[in-house]
Amino acid sequence: MQTTFSSRRAGRVSLACAAFAAALFSARAQAPAESLDPYVLTATRTPVAPGILGSAVDTITAAELARRQINSLAGALGGVPGAPVFPSGAPGASTALFLRGANSNQTLFLVDGIRLNDPNTNYELFLGGACVSACDSLEVSHGPQSTLYGGEAVGGVIALRAERGRGAPTGRVALEAGSFGTVQGAVSARGERGSWGYALEVQGGHTDNDRPNNAFDSGNVVLRLDRTVNARLDVGFTARSFHGVYGSPGSRFTNDPDNEERETNTLVTTFAEFRPTSTWTSKVVLGGQDRRFVSESPRPGRPTAVTLVKNRRGVLDWQNTFTGIERHRLTAGLTAEENHTRNTGFGAINRRQSLLAFFVQDEFSPTETLHLTAGLRSDDHDTFGRATTGRATIAWLPLPERLKLRASYGTAFRSPSFLDLYGESAFYQGNPDLRAERARGWDAGLDWYLADRRGTIGITWFDTRFRDLIASTPDFRSVENIQRARTRGLEVAARTRLPRGVEARIAYTYLEADNRTTGVRLLRRPRHSASADLWHDFGGGFSAGAGATWVAQREDIHAATFARIDGADYTVARLYAAYAVNDRLSLRARIENLFDETYEPVHGFPQPGRAAFAGVEWRW
Repeated sequence: MQTTFSSRRAGRVSLACAAFAAALFSARAQAPAESLDPYVLTATRTPVAPGILGSAVDTITAAELARRQINSLAGALGGVPGAPVFPSGAPGASTALFLRGANSNQTLFLVDGIRLNDPNTNYELFLGGACVSACDSLEVSHGPQSTLYGGEAVGGVIALRAERGRGAPTGRVALEAGSFGTVQGAVSARGERGSWGYALEVQGGHTDNDRPNNAFDSGNVVLRLDRTVNARLDVGFTARSFHGVYGSPGSRFTNDPDNEERETNTLVTTFAEFRPTSTWTSKVVLGGQDRRFVSESPRPGRPTAVTLVKNRRGVLDWQNTFTGIERHRLTAGLTAEENHTRNTGFGAINRRQSLLAFFVQDEFSPTETLHLTAGLRSDDHDTFGRATTGRATIAWLPLPERLKLRASYGTAFRSPSFLDLYGESAFYQGNPDLRAERARGWDAGLDWYLADRRGTIGITWFDTRFRDLIASTPDFRSVENIQRARTRGLEVAARTRLPRGVEARIAYTYLEADNRTTGVRLLRRPRHSASADLWHDFGGGFSAGAGATWVAQREDIHAATFARIDGADYTVARLYAAYAVNDRLSLRARIENLFDETYEPVHGFPQPGRAAFAGVEWRW
């Protein structure tokens, strides 16, 4: 079978690019970039200290992921409470996310400020293969967020963002090899030179995985450039590209020997932040996305079945923030978006979609211990019309720096995809009469800040109700609006330093997710899910950690018969260790699936068994 891009060549090209980048940005060893006070951006569209937020937000830094030896996007999200991920196969396979019980297409994914969701398909293939770079930060805002971001932000918002390069120039080269013929590498450089800041990482890799026709090759490039023009104006540019080639064998009941999936996803933004006065900041972002997905399925005696999905997007976002009124911070702006999408695998979808939205938000702090937020948004969507959403939050600090009580309420919507509306094949028929999904949800919780800055414990109860939820028909040959659905539960998250200097990150979620019309549980939403990670620096350059994930009590669909079944519970553990030879050179090793657990997050799609990896990292 011939393809437009050789799978093995993808990894080789990426590694060659990495070598070129290292040569381009090499510099003498310098001090690390300056550390900044933590802040959250996604929850309010403006930088805000986590201690005064009225909503539940999880932040994961690139440094933390590097310490835990996690570089996949799916792996990073797996440790977030309320965000279980379910891959349909080995690394590279389509991966579903159920944030607070919402589907992947009900959770908005922002990449460098660009909406990754498109009107044709979801982002599950990108999630299954993409990596988190050394210049990325990851934020997860829980609960309905359509007031700030429009459609799809029902379960919440995931924001992957390339951070500005700061401080003296630094760089690194990392190589790793291990089980299943895995080889991967990365090179990065970041820092400041005069008025310019830069951050770059290039990644590439190959793995055979553990089944026939299951190889995965990938390449990731992330670039951000910033320039401070003067005291009032900053400008910048981001570019990100993901390319993956995945041998897709199907379920263990089908075992297709020649299927192949290829995805290329490129996102580019330019932005300018202008401060006309000391109380007014105006930011304009102009961005674009080009996505291309190809699936090839050879059929004996017949032409190869080819599915082509393409989406091109243009985005203009204009945001203004005003602080001229005492104790208020007002944010207002507009978003315009245009999509052109094609899908040849399900009929001949070739359509355009546009939207125009206006939003306003007020952050009000009447006292030092009380912080309120309220906002409204109006979306004019050419597929189904106008939608108005609202959101309000409250944060009260009865014990400043020790205890925060918080609550939020919001409404959200999701328009049907073109596949939902117009898809057509021998085994599927779209439903042009679908209505947009609507949701309203609230949560309440507390954050307890341990003494001596030893960590934080957060507890959140949430309840989201859906109207006109779009779901598969009982025979899985079409989709329909479910009249009512509800997800509710408890999220617990803790980050703390235990005795003897052990760093711990723990998350647990209890979830009830029900179709309120039929009375059955929504599929693949586990009642219980938990993760834990422990890490310790032993001194002398040696550190080590261990992690585990537990999933229990969920329903699934049998991959061969399509009958509803009880999914098997599973626990998966990992070990990792690192040794710093000196300030520049370090050695790393890890074991995934430590106890060789046999498990299937999605029925019929087994995960790899025990695997060991070792690598080396050089910094300058």
